[in-house]
Amino acid sequence: MNGGQDLGGMQGFGPIRPDPQEPLWHDDWEPRVLALTLAMGATGAWNIDQSRHARESLPPGQYLTSTYYRIWLEGMERLLLERGLVTREELADGVVRAPALPLPRRLTAEAVPRVVAAGTPADRPEPGPARFAPGDRVRAKTMHPSGHTRLPRYVRGRFGTVVAVHGAHVYPETHATRSGDPSPRWLYTVRFEARELWGEDTTAAVVHVDAWEPYLEPVVAESGR
Repeated sequence: MNGGQDLGGMQGFGPIRPDPQEPLWHDDWEPRVLALTLAMGATGAWNIDQSRHARESLPPGQYLTSTYYRIWLEGMERLLLERGLVTREELADGVVRAPALPLPRRLTAEAVPRVVAAGTPADRPEPGPARFAPGDRVRAKTMHPSGHTRLPRYVRGRFGTVVAVHGAHVYPETHATRSGDPSPRWLYTVRFEARELWGEDTTAAVVHVDAWEPYLEPVVAESGR
């Protein structure tokens, strides 16, 4: 969906100026939110794309005025409520009112280093031959899906060139739905000329975007592109 998080290429938000001395945490509660997010993700109650979708589904005004880990917390609260793991009253005062529901898995403290180091690979067996190859001209589809998507708005409808093929990976569009369908799709890196995205008045040169195959369509010769 076109949420408040999709800021790429938008004007009016000022330049990004990273602070090399920025502290790891800005408030004492932030590492607890990170720990809770990892612990709940490991239970299997939801997957990473469902978690991303919950954060990005926050109202734009709420998203844009919330800090990084506040967004994580609000997204996790939404998932907990949707799955009946907590009530609004329990979130408000921290008092448990009903027995905990069973969860598929539990992340123990001693397993944290191993689980974090292993990560969660998203590559999968190839579903068939790739549609595109390096050097192919493609166009990012013009799309405004109601669900989750990883295709930035600023490349939709724009022409680019495939520069790398990464094999098949979990497709976030279907993985973020309630069913959590992980059906894989081919993943590519597409090079877009900055002028194609923003016109001549840009200081950028090129932008590389990782895009799943359903996001792309071939460029026919008669298009002139």
